[in-house]
Amino acid sequence: MMTVSWAVTVKDAKLSDIYPGFVIVLLSQWGWRLVGIFRVIGHGRFPPFSNFIIIVGNYKLSGAGFACQEWANCRRPHCEEIMITHYPGFSSSNVPSRQVDVWLPPSYEADGDQRYPVLYMHDGQNLFDPATSTHQIDWGIDEALEQLIADGRVPPTIVVGVWNTAKRWHEYMPQRPFTTPASLEVLRSMGPDWADGPQSDAYLRFLTQELKPFIDATYRTRPERETTTIMGSSMGGLISLYALCEYPDVFAAAGCVSTHWPAGEGIVLDYLAQALPAPGRHKLYFDYGTEELDALYEPYQQRADVILAAAGYTPEQDWITRKFPGANHSERAWRERVHIPLTFLLGAP
Repeated sequence: MMTVSWAVTVKDAKLSDIYPGFVIVLLSQWGWRLVGIFRVIGHGRFPPFSNFIIIVGNYKLSGAGFACQEWANCRRPHCEEIMITHYPGFSSSNVPSRQVDVWLPPSYEADGDQRYPVLYMHDGQNLFDPATSTHQIDWGIDEALEQLIADGRVPPTIVVGVWNTAKRWHEYMPQRPFTTPASLEVLRSMGPDWADGPQSDAYLRFLTQELKPFIDATYRTRPERETTTIMGSSMGGLISLYALCEYPDVFAAAGCVSTHWPAGEGIVLDYLAQALPAPGRHKLYFDYGTEELDALYEPYQQRADVILAAAGYTPEQDWITRKFPGANHSERAWRERVHIPLTFLLGAP
């Protein structure tokens, strides 16, 4: 079941409670028809409302007047229409059910004939809403893409945010590297929680055999490899790289932000040397900061860069690696630079 919702009811809220970043949902009392969803991006008073329920962030304002429906459909300087569809408990025969969020670019409803590239992202609860984000700050993927689209730097793109579960580490840890006696010893050293090994092959089957077909059937996508990208951070960077290597005919590009190379004693690097697809048909983005966990990543990333070059990948064309001095391992840091991987991965060659 899908929902398009943003709020719970709280009494005695006021229009003065509206601040940038909050979401406004206008629902007509005549059959509870959705009129519009807006993100507040500036301060200011709003016109009177009537015969509508206004949901603002975590507040529901009833009894406010609404003078004209035209305001809900126009583009005021302080508002812009947004649309995210939520699929709570998206079921799978491969992995536990989880929420999936789908963000549609601003032109999706206006142009009924256009078809769109798709970006699949892990840790979906951290992408759009600080209220659901693990550390109360989101990536701002919608804001970043809206700006890049408006600037003509990337095409309008659908984003599919796949929430993680309690099995995040197991689902994001590449599985095929753990096939040799030495690698199985590494797995045993990781503790009893890893007795059943990684579950990333099942997670990728969910993405490619269950979720992607659903998205392609439900939305006006461009389903071909050339317009399908996958991206994540930390362990999400590892699973994005693994997805491209295991399914090179499904994914054309992978974004690996603050990739957690040390997982499994860096065993993914040995796998990478054997599993990279042939150069010239894919894009890879890597980056890292210099603080906290990210301070560990540079020597691993240097090894990865050597592997990519030896495989024939052309720097700044087939792949880029970026270092961000002073950046730590957090959504705040990734939010500040997310426009860079988005531009490289989704933009024109």
